[in-house]
Amino acid sequence: MDDLRQKYLGAIADAADEAALEALRVAAVGKKGEVSLKMRELGRMTPEERQQAGPRLNALKDEINAALAARKAALADAALDERLRAEWLDVTLPARPRRAGTIHPVSQVTEEVTAIFADMGFAVAEGPQVESDWHNFDALNIPGHHPARAEMDTFYMHRSEGDDRPPHVMRTHTSPVQIRSMELSGAPLRVICPGRVFRADYDQTHTPMFHQVEGLAIDTDISMANLKWCLEEFVKAFFEVDNVELRFRASHFPFTEPSAEVDIRCSWEGGTLKVGEGDDWLEILGSGMVHPKVLEAGNIHPSVWQGFAFGVGIDRIAMLKYGIPDLRAFFESDLRWLRHYGFAALDVPTLHGGLSR
Repeated sequence: MDDLRQKYLGAIADAADEAALEALRVAAVGKKGEVSLKMRELGRMTPEERQQAGPRLNALKDEINAALAARKAALADAALDERLRAEWLDVTLPARPRRAGTIHPVSQVTEEVTAIFADMGFAVAEGPQVESDWHNFDALNIPGHHPARAEMDTFYMHRSEGDDRPPHVMRTHTSPVQIRSMELSGAPLRVICPGRVFRADYDQTHTPMFHQVEGLAIDTDISMANLKWCLEEFVKAFFEVDNVELRFRASHFPFTEPSAEVDIRCSWEGGTLKVGEGDDWLEILGSGMVHPKVLEAGNIHPSVWQGFAFGVGIDRIAMLKYGIPDLRAFFESDLRWLRHYGFAALDVPTLHGGLSR
């Protein structure tokens, strides 16, 4: 045993790396190592011999294992010291130039729209993206047979078989926020409701998730004339033009009566949109006077109060203003696209400082 002790303790002390150390461990205390084979011989010894040899073998095994652990720690410390000597950093060197992140066009346009309507006295209202069927459809005078309530157009939340509770949907517009605002604040009321909405559609100008902003104004003497002025001021401020001509076309929305689609006069010279001039018309939003049933759903008496509402796609007007050809690119996270169309972090839109760069 003294020979084994000297043999292995000396070899362990001289081991140059962890591979050599592992080879010594296997040769000494592995399943077929020399110390392990000696311990197997205990069964052939007499009780007196076993009583003397057993403790000595166990002590030898523990001593070799301790030497292996100590040498392994020493090798690790030496390797770390070598890395620290080789891998160093001169902190006096100048920093590498890095491009700052950019603001997504949807975020920028949302801030632009918010700044414009805030100047007109509109507050920002928010609501849940998973809405009750009642807030999303029934309260907005959308009947049960309306195509928008079909599963081919609307994302319904999963319900277990036998669940009789009213369904919930991924909101198809931000109009439910108008209902919640009326329930919460009553009248008079003046809010805009920006946010994500969801519909089962996907092509160059439609995506399953997109962004809308809707406006609602309720008072005792509001008319279509107020709506027309509000939208004219918004379009002039957003597209940063002095004059704009709007065209109201009669339409139908369940939640407004009368309802109107709104077009702006424009031109497409060289593929560039110019608002306020030319002989073309471009539809940009829907609007109308709030339906009496919608007011009643929001606990507002329609014989006393009336109001107007409108809705516009944030992604759509961002495409028009900044010349973005494909809506799908908004959500593809392409760094080249983001760097091209993105905005500087400090380019905060204000009416006095300018909305866009």
